Amino acid sequence: MSVKVFIDGSSGTTGLRIADRLAARPEMELLSISAEGRKDVNERAKVINSADLAFLCLPDAASKEVMPLLRPDVKVLDTSTAFRTDPAWDYGFPELKGQKEKIKNSYRVAVPGCYASGFISIARPLVELGLAPADYPFSCTGISGYSGGGKKMIAEYESADRPAHSKIDAPKSYGLTLAHKHLPEMQKISGLAHTPAFVPVVCDYYSGMQVLVPLDLKLAGTTAEAVAEGIADYYKDGATVSVHALNEPLPENGLYSNALSGSDRMELYLTVNAAGDQMMLISLFDNLGKGSSGAAVQCMNLMLGLPETEGLE
Repeated sequence: MSVKVFIDGSSGTTGLRIADRLAARPEMELLSISAEGRKDVNERAKVINSADLAFLCLPDAASKEVMPLLRPDVKVLDTSTAFRTDPAWDYGFPELKGQKEKIKNSYRVAVPGCYASGFISIARPLVELGLAPADYPFSCTGISGYSGGGKKMIAEYESADRPAHSKIDAPKSYGLTLAHKHLPEMQKISGLAHTPAFVPVVCDYYSGMQVLVPLDLKLAGTTAEAVAEGIADYYKDGATVSVHALNEPLPENGLYSNALSGSDRMELYLTVNAAGDQMMLISLFDNLGKGSSGAAVQCMNLMLGLPETEGLE
């Protein structure tokens, strides 16, 4: 089986990671385009239309520009925020209930955002299983390596001219007006009545992410045991998501955000306080793995009828 694949935007962080993964797979034929052609939407569309499947690793505007020019039977995976809440597109998180079959039969799949993946992995089952109401006041904190900021941020952190001691040595919180680009998908895909309060933090390490979601058990109307049992059952057949036991001893008495750097897995940790009225739910993964390129390749495998975890770490 030979599959023609084109990566539109293969020079970006996500596109490069996808290209590296597919280059090692003999069944994949990677199509190319000239440097001049990359600047011409019609040339890009021509190459995509000659492919079986295409990845759009582009800014939102560039993805929206090329889509009307594409054949409906070309399978497309978009990694931008352009289509994640579009009802005509399927959301690329196979472990969510009913989502794997949709992706298998889809021609248009929107790959989730990295922070959104971590939050949705927790909030979606809580709401779907009735462990928290849809109008629960969700909040979360996301901690990521600097690769999530793309080429410009990577260059800033890795610059040879970076001072020995500078402000970027320390974690930086941002999106403090509570208007992060991932919020629409976080609300919609999780089935929430309100937008969650979300603060992202970037730190001085390359890749890896954790998203922390606190849960007031009395306000949610549930127990830690019910949450742990429900989430473990929800992901029991998950190809890349695993759930640790409630209050399982943490490695080194805590969680380093880069613990799954280089992996395409996601691990969920659940802790509860001594009084049994507060929980912390943590999603640990790689922002470049399950948070972007790994998720994209997982969805590609399903769309092409290949083993779901083929080529994943």
